[in-house]
Amino acid sequence: MFFIYKILINLVFFFSPIIIIFRIFKGKEDTLRFKEKIGFFSKKRNKGKLIWFHGASVGEIQSIIPLIEKFEKNKEIKQILITSNTVSSSFIIKNLKLKKTIHQFFPVDCNFISEKFLNYWKPSKAFFIDSEIWPNTINNLYKKNIPIFLLNGRITKKSFNRWKIFSYFARSIFGKFNLCLSSNTETKKYLRKLGAKKIKLIGNLKFSQSENEKTNLNKDLINLINSRKTWCASSTHYNEEEFCAKAHVRLKKRFKSILTIIIPRHINRINSIKSDLRNLNLKVHLDEPKTKISPNTDIYLVNSYGKTKLFYKTCKNIFLGGSLIKHGGQNPLEATRYGCKVLHGPNVSNFREIYKFLNKKNLSKKINNQDQLINYIIKYFNSKNNSKKIIKNLRLIGVDILNKTYKEINK
Repeated sequence: MFFIYKILINLVFFFSPIIIIFRIFKGKEDTLRFKEKIGFFSKKRNKGKLIWFHGASVGEIQSIIPLIEKFEKNKEIKQILITSNTVSSSFIIKNLKLKKTIHQFFPVDCNFISEKFLNYWKPSKAFFIDSEIWPNTINNLYKKNIPIFLLNGRITKKSFNRWKIFSYFARSIFGKFNLCLSSNTETKKYLRKLGAKKIKLIGNLKFSQSENEKTNLNKDLINLINSRKTWCASSTHYNEEEFCAKAHVRLKKRFKSILTIIIPRHINRINSIKSDLRNLNLKVHLDEPKTKISPNTDIYLVNSYGKTKLFYKTCKNIFLGGSLIKHGGQNPLEATRYGCKVLHGPNVSNFREIYKFLNKKNLSKKINNQDQLINYIIKYFNSKNNSKKIIKNLRLIGVDILNKTYKEINK
């Protein structure tokens, strides 16, 4: 199976120029840094001990920021390399004030590219986040005796069933990890069946919180949100913006000054979203610097990365997208850490245990249709917000998980 994988990944590399050009056209690649994905380097490797973290996209990278901040204070560590696959995740690192940490895009998992990458960076430890498993890179790390860790491990039933088809191949990969830290009990069970040797269940790193989260929205926007009935549709995917906009139209009959904030998961769709919303005769304001917000704005449309947390600080009624479509949902912990009450659709298979926990604590509710969404928003508008208590309890959980994780991987 490894042989077949190598052939397939080499084909991906062969066609990568065409794939990258197509993605640049779609706004999904960095036009200046795309070469990093085919084995070129845009940053220098400093002398001394370097540790490497890899996560697929925004969610995975955000989950390790508190951990990175702890390693930044570790005097033994001279440089921290973070790799990811998406442009949006690169902006997350760029916006943080981290002295030792640099970002590169993860290269295609070809054997010779992987070798080149590891020979250049020479990491003392390698950390893969969530469910990012790259066989050639893991195999080459193992050959070089570089310790390999899985952080915040998450294996869904769907991905487990895929791995199970190639059980020998799976065992040859998962068996090379020095330690797997599972985010939930289901993943721990699956990791054991897939051949991981040392597994510990500590909890989900997304409960933890960065020390750098001190920025706020501009005063005009905060005043606008505080002066109106406001709710936020966050991490929305295709068709979910229109679903929420139609809910806004109906809610406006009851709350004339209602404001709906929409934060799409992928901002390269922003023009089509804006067009769809204006077709519903809604007044849309794009989140752009130095533009005055009209007092009769219906939809405040966020078209830049890294601002989601800022809106969670101010707006406490959230609908979380990726849950009305077959995507598996988005992680709700970031919103609840700020004291938000979360509404979500039925498709949250990727975060089933987290939503189960939040539902028990009455911090999230499932909606199946627009009527239910509207009814809950009305209920939240008319109820007292106990966000301070929520924030305190979740932060205590987050600090405990963060400290235990750091202790395990820094031995």
